Order: sequence, then structure tokens, then C-alpha cells
Amino acid sequence: MADTFTRVVLFTDTDGRARFREEAVALDQGTPQARLSALMPSGGCQLRRSPVGFRSQFHCTVDPQWVFILSGLMEIGLQDGSSRVFGPGQHFFSADTLPAGASFDPQRHGHWSRQLGPDPLETLFVRG
Repeated sequence: MADTFTRVVLFTDTDGRARFREEAVALDQGTPQARLSALMPSGGCQLRRSPVGFRSQFHCTVDPQWVFILSGLMEIGLQDGSSRVFGPGQHFFSADTLPAGASFDPQRHGHWSRQLGPDPLETLFVRG
């Protein structure tokens, strides 16, 4: 039985709404002491610092990307009123893109994000 890594994915469902799901990424390479996934392509990375009090409006992800929380807390809110909080060492893959041919509707599409707690939010974005 191969080891797996759980990838949390923020995606656009068939109804155009953002949702979360979890996927298993096989760790079927490397050695028994250091299990690895297959090499994944990337399109570069960016660091971001969001100050205490930061909150975005509803928006979609332009280019799918991994989001790794380095410090602070990040809350992601969905149109259905649910949200998830991610802390240092946690991640998600943001693939909540605008459906092909759609015009952005802030009442239907996307997600919002905000910084929580007393510390600025620091994140690492790695384009997928």
C-alpha cells in the first residue's frame, strides 16, 4: 500500500460555485524513509504578507496555485456561508477559476480570504 499526501482543493463545481474537496496524492517514489510524489510542474512562486485586518472581496483564482500558510491564520469563505481556517504548515490548492464563458458574478462565483488573529498573514503561492 502506497503512502499518500492529502491535497485540499478549492475548486469551481459544475454549478459555478466554489467548494472544497480532498484528494490523495500518491507518495509512490523515493525510499521507505523518504516517500515522494511524482515531480509536479510549477510556474513560479510568490510570497505575500497581509496585514492584520486584511479581507478580500469575493474573487476567483486567476491561475491555479498551491497556497502554503507560513505564519498567521487565513480564513477562506465560500458563497454558501461556510469557511475554513488554515494555519502555519497547512495548505490548499486554489483552483477556483471562473467557468469558461462566464462573467464574474460576486453573488455566485469565487471565494473571499482574510487574515485572522493578532499576527500578519504570510503565505507562499506556487503556481500549478
